[in-house]
Amino acid sequence: MDYKTAGVDINAGEEFVRLIKPQVRRTFTSGVMADIGAFGGFFQPDFSSYNNPVLVSSIDGVGTKLKVAAMMGRYDTIGACLINHCVNDILVCGAKPLFFLDYYACGKLVPAVAADIVKGMVMACRENSCALIGGETAEMPGVYATDDFDLAGTIVGVVDRERVINGSSIAEGDVMIGLPSTGLHTNGYSLARKIFEGKLRNTYQGLDGTVGDELLKVHRSYLPVIEPLLTSEDIHGMSHITGGGLTGNTMRIVPEGLRLDVEWSAWPEPVIFDIIRKEGGVPEEDMRRTFNLGVGLVIVVAKMAVDRVMADLKSKHENAYITGQIVAS
Repeated sequence: MDYKTAGVDINAGEEFVRLIKPQVRRTFTSGVMADIGAFGGFFQPDFSSYNNPVLVSSIDGVGTKLKVAAMMGRYDTIGACLINHCVNDILVCGAKPLFFLDYYACGKLVPAVAADIVKGMVMACRENSCALIGGETAEMPGVYATDDFDLAGTIVGVVDRERVINGSSIAEGDVMIGLPSTGLHTNGYSLARKIFEGKLRNTYQGLDGTVGDELLKVHRSYLPVIEPLLTSEDIHGMSHITGGGLTGNTMRIVPEGLRLDVEWSAWPEPVIFDIIRKEGGVPEEDMRRTFNLGVGLVIVVAKMAVDRVMADLKSKHENAYITGQIVAS
């Protein structure tokens, strides 16, 4: 009996590291101090442009979107989804990313599959100026079935303390501006998979490709659009619309005594959501709590600042929609 017979292939792990090293190095920024393979990731941040820097961290995964990737045999988008999801989580706090660490666990390590996932992470890290400085690859037979795997990661970013965005300045009369999503992003996949079981390669009117292609679209990063607005006093709060939907996530930043008045017909809903609604007979309340329904990020601004913020977003060729307002509860 040896380790490989028990289900863990050390040679496969070494081959995986060999495949990803050149890719990962492409994400390195000036703060990275060590190559992949060290016992820890070293990062020396440059805080010279910050008065009172605060580190912001977040950890997340991509849920059962992993199962869709496995069923379609396509792994090049879920790594990017993971990075962008985490970038958005700290972005709505006002922070910009510094570095990222990932965790990949599986029943049986297939180096080419794992390398394809990292390829997506590398692409997103480069687009977000975020260094991928380390990670963990765990082959765990007995915990995961042979073809099963999981993916999660931790991001660390920075914001000046006086620029932290936490919703504390949100007031009655403020307006919500919604930015479009690229589909489901990384939430609601357990329900979607149940509805489309055996149908991932089907096509529907209005979709560019198959259902599987639609469900594997990359979770969008809002950093390029939002970063120029982070120094603006116009932004009172932001929410990343993930599990819990627009209402559940935005209420996390709304002060006590206030609530949301959402105008659900204010934006064009991507066709995939109506297909889910009809194919699954999903109640509207459940649709709104499970999915983003086409709005991936909400900005809360003062009513007098709406035109200014909308003009700024339009100048970046960003479609934005007034999705409702803040009212007294």
